[in-house]
Amino acid sequence: MLTATTAIRRELLIRLVRAFDADSLNTELDRIPVKLRPKNDPSSRCCIYHDRAVLKYRLMSLLGVSPREETDEAKTLGQYWQEKAAAAETSTPAASAQPLSPLCVCEAACSGCPDSRVVSTENCRGCFARPCMYNCPKKAISIVDGHSVVDQSLCIKCGKCIQACPYHAIVKTSVPCEEACPVGAIKKNEHGFAEIDFTRCVYCGKCLVHCPFGAVVERSQLLDLLLAMRRGEKIVAMVAPACGSQFPGTVEQLLSACAKAGFADVMEVALGAELTTKHETAEFLERLEKDPKMLMTTSCCPAYVNLVTKHVPTFLPHVSTTPSPMVYAKQLAQEKTPGIKTAFIGPCVAKRDEAQRTGVDFVLSFEELGALFAGRGIDVMACEPWPVARPACATARGYAHSCGVTEAVLAEATERVPGFKLDAKQINGLDKKTAMQLKLYGMGKLPGNFLEVMACSGGCEKGPCALK
Repeated sequence: MLTATTAIRRELLIRLVRAFDADSLNTELDRIPVKLRPKNDPSSRCCIYHDRAVLKYRLMSLLGVSPREETDEAKTLGQYWQEKAAAAETSTPAASAQPLSPLCVCEAACSGCPDSRVVSTENCRGCFARPCMYNCPKKAISIVDGHSVVDQSLCIKCGKCIQACPYHAIVKTSVPCEEACPVGAIKKNEHGFAEIDFTRCVYCGKCLVHCPFGAVVERSQLLDLLLAMRRGEKIVAMVAPACGSQFPGTVEQLLSACAKAGFADVMEVALGAELTTKHETAEFLERLEKDPKMLMTTSCCPAYVNLVTKHVPTFLPHVSTTPSPMVYAKQLAQEKTPGIKTAFIGPCVAKRDEAQRTGVDFVLSFEELGALFAGRGIDVMACEPWPVARPACATARGYAHSCGVTEAVLAEATERVPGFKLDAKQINGLDKKTAMQLKLYGMGKLPGNFLEVMACSGGCEKGPCALK
């Protein structure tokens, strides 16, 4: 779903690419907020200067610098860029390209939303039936001057009054980022601004998507990658299976567009997914032979693996130890061209975290790749198909959607063991309820021996950095 938040993020990315190619970032960076919010234009916030401040911090995050790291408010974006460019020339690309955390909060953009609560609105008719009052288990609702009033000290937010009201006069307000986070990793700090607890964060990106003010931002590696290209480093673009639903044209045309954008080589991550399928199926069958009642879950979603590692460590023995398609794709790329740098391209925030642990040099989102194409005037549909030696199989490309991994493992297992039947279950999207389900699976209280878990409802193609 396109919103003003995503539109401005994409506009900023495109402007960065164009300014980089024109070698004008030193002078252009600090002009972008003024150009986008000129004097006397209507403002989105309290004033035009607040709008410009938010744009400045958004640009900082796209430079790879967290707004929380600012120590000098007078420091210009041009100075941040000069430091980054100088560091890239004197340090290894990997060191300059790896941010500490994929996400950060821009306090200037945070609205400091009021705490979640149930309130009665002006729609209340003060009806004689009083269904809200009579259905409240805590007697938290009273009628004052013909209007329902919720006592916040008694309310437990069960929602029974909301369901009972015939006029839809009672609503529950929420803090969108807190409501979306499946593990309670984002809360307001003592100053009333959202703050991410990275000891709890699984990098699912749900706060990034759900904040209406765009206060949660990514730390981009796009300029790190462009600097590496300018230095003449060879980089392979490893494009995730979800690309098929994101860009026009064929996968082969998209690979050609990536080569035209400056990548030395290109490949489908779906080729890595073939290896994940092969090894994960072998691991599953081996476990099943040892214990017919055992449960194994998939391991390709890094947000899910982070959730288990940080919040349900007792469930770790059930998680497959097979590496993700991204890791296998990196191995394939470096076997083909030893020493080549790798850049994973997909719709996932958590891949940025996984990349740091597995040695992938860069991670770009589909939004960043789209901005690179737009900034350099590359039309995917106009590109000739890339001459791939062998396209990935259909089940590997199917990893992008929910149940795709299950379908691939089932096909592989059936080929190895004719007549094999898989008792597969799915968790299609992580939230507070599905996170609790994992504990029930670990206790053996839910059926199934193969569990596919995807952090994003619908699969990777519905990721937080998807274009569509």
